[in-house]
Amino acid sequence: TMVMPTGASHVLLVLLLCWVAPSRQELAPVQLRLGGPRGPAGEGRLEVLYQGRWGTVCDDGFDFNAATVACRQLGYTAAITWTHSATYGQGEGPIWLDNVRCGGSEGSLAECVHNGWGISDCHHGEDAGVVCSGQRLPGSSPQATTSGHLGEVSGLTLEEVRLKPILARAKLSMPVTEGAVEVKHNGHWRQVCDANWTRNNSRVVCGMLGFPREKNINTSFYRKLWNRKLEDPNSSLKTLRQKNSFWVHTVQCQGSEPHLARCPVQVAPPTPRQHACPHGMHAIVSCLPGPAFQKGTGKGKNKTAPGKVLPVRLRAGTHPGEGRVEVLRHGQWGTVCDKQWDLAAASVVCRQLGYGTAKQALLGARMGQGLGPIHMSNVRCTGHERSLGECRFQDAEQNGCRHEADAAVRCHMPHMDFKSQVRLAGGRNPEEGVVEVLVPVQGRLQWGSVCGAQWGLNEAMVVCRQLGLGFASHALQETWYWAGSPDAARVVMSGVRCAGTELALQQCQRHGPVHCPSGGGRFSAGVTCTAHAPDLVMNAQLVQETAYLEDRPLGLLYCAHEERCLSRSADSMQWPYGHRRLLRFSSQIHNLGRADFRPRMGRHAWTWHQCHRHFHSIEVFTHYDLLTLNGSKVAEGHKASFCLEDTNCPEGLQRRFACANFGEQGVSVGCWDTYRHDIDCQWIDITDVPPGSYTFQVVVNPKHEVAESDFSNNVMRCQCKYDGQHVWMHGCHTSDAYGADVVSDLERRERLANNLV
Repeated sequence: TMVMPTGASHVLLVLLLCWVAPSRQELAPVQLRLGGPRGPAGEGRLEVLYQGRWGTVCDDGFDFNAATVACRQLGYTAAITWTHSATYGQGEGPIWLDNVRCGGSEGSLAECVHNGWGISDCHHGEDAGVVCSGQRLPGSSPQATTSGHLGEVSGLTLEEVRLKPILARAKLSMPVTEGAVEVKHNGHWRQVCDANWTRNNSRVVCGMLGFPREKNINTSFYRKLWNRKLEDPNSSLKTLRQKNSFWVHTVQCQGSEPHLARCPVQVAPPTPRQHACPHGMHAIVSCLPGPAFQKGTGKGKNKTAPGKVLPVRLRAGTHPGEGRVEVLRHGQWGTVCDKQWDLAAASVVCRQLGYGTAKQALLGARMGQGLGPIHMSNVRCTGHERSLGECRFQDAEQNGCRHEADAAVRCHMPHMDFKSQVRLAGGRNPEEGVVEVLVPVQGRLQWGSVCGAQWGLNEAMVVCRQLGLGFASHALQETWYWAGSPDAARVVMSGVRCAGTELALQQCQRHGPVHCPSGGGRFSAGVTCTAHAPDLVMNAQLVQETAYLEDRPLGLLYCAHEERCLSRSADSMQWPYGHRRLLRFSSQIHNLGRADFRPRMGRHAWTWHQCHRHFHSIEVFTHYDLLTLNGSKVAEGHKASFCLEDTNCPEGLQRRFACANFGEQGVSVGCWDTYRHDIDCQWIDITDVPPGSYTFQVVVNPKHEVAESDFSNNVMRCQCKYDGQHVWMHGCHTSDAYGADVVSDLERRERLANNLV
């Protein structure tokens, strides 16, 4: 037997205690919160409270499973995505967790594998963030794994709602719009008794399932089926219906609730021996899908009735059914201020767009800042309105609202199973790869590739949206470095042409018989997806205010001529004698998206221009055109992106891109790049243009060289009058700033004024 000295045994005991102690701390419950410049509302920098101090989580090893655990612990339904590199700003204090590895089913982030508390080689530029889905409802526990308590009975949690299709046609339809209501309570699905079931209840259920309205339904046929099952000796229904655990006793909604959480719910009857549903059957609900989800329509639009209907749209959202709320009022699109913005108002927007109720009402420009007017503030809705215009609201001008407070929504969407019809193969991560689709081939469904010929960003955008991965950052016509799946080698789709708004690639136009001369393989279509994207918009008002004419001597235009900023007729002039007439203006380009706008090429590929002594990071950044009222060009110019930088940023945001000293180029989220009227090439050469009325047009990112969340606002147009000596600009607007009828009316009046009609 080995005998230890007393001192040595004490040392060993201390070492053992030191080694054991952390394991108890590992299992201790920890609190999470979301931080960042725009406040917690389902997304932000992930922060952990440990030993009384808030700290951050390093993005090394952090993945979707870890984000799922964090979101559930925060009280949200699930994770949409996670972010890295301090997307929501750099945190403070210790970096508590590093190399977090979760399976996805853990109840707390503390249960996941990690380096140990406070053991990290990271800095705060690597802080991780999360984007969670599902509304975090009042009363939800921070440790809850559901979206909150559904009902007013203490301890009652109805986790999910679904329709169980009963009829054969309902089972075959997608989405499922009709069936028996089932709710998940404590992990078990229950039927809801139809006694005292109302149409208001149906309206709320349909809203949660992504449908704007409920339909009247004749339940007599369902009653016959129910009775027939009760008489069937092989059916277990007779036994099950006697058990109160099979039922939810009553639900009492007003119809305006965005969620069953707001309705009084009784799972069990008031007295213990009372039967939960003595003479009833399961409640049947039939929902009416929005136009985009009705059979035979790929991209429907709601018909707007006259009266108080204000058209609405969503912008800059990562997924369908989410985005910044914009309203068409007085003929111009504008945003909504988030003062008193709530789920009731957000749900009116969602239903108006053909979706269900709102999952989240987002404040603080969570989906990016708009540009232009702010139309509404202090919006108060009952929940029964058909349009946001029917709600009570105030003009935002009276409330001092700014675009930092633009309201946004996330809507409940119907389950369409589009995600199972496309996949990416061979990429380095789940967000990239060869596009493979599931389509009918000779009567049976088969996986195959898509021909890379003519494949572009619009098509790639649809694929990324269909997969729930956000936006496309790249569309590849050749995929040399990615190996597709062996079972999907055959090209099953070619000539794909998408508008970019479709919900699935199968909704886009394509060749009847497949025609792919390149043969697929390494010439198959591929994509790279990203959760967030930039969105460039020109400040139309500044163009209108700064336009003027200048007769500039040729001796000052050598560099501009070298960079092709003059009309072709300048080639045949007697340099340096003579001058060119230039229509000059300032342009201010805002990034309203949720990601920085960066040149596609790395700085190693930028082109040095000796004359102006600067680098071009994009071949053509903007096109400047002067068009006749019939649309044909009479003069054109272009602006190579010699310097993309943050000229200015709003208060609270730092300028991060600057061109000096061969610096990084780009435009940060919320910032803008200004090209002053007095710099070279900031003009259109109109020397050869006769007097008359024209349309002045600027197109930003004209070749879609860099992906954006919205290309519909990349064109800016003005009405332009030139008398040979002076120029007048008026009615400047981005292409999506006005309703189509307003734009056509402007053009019609201009044509009448010039006797062109």
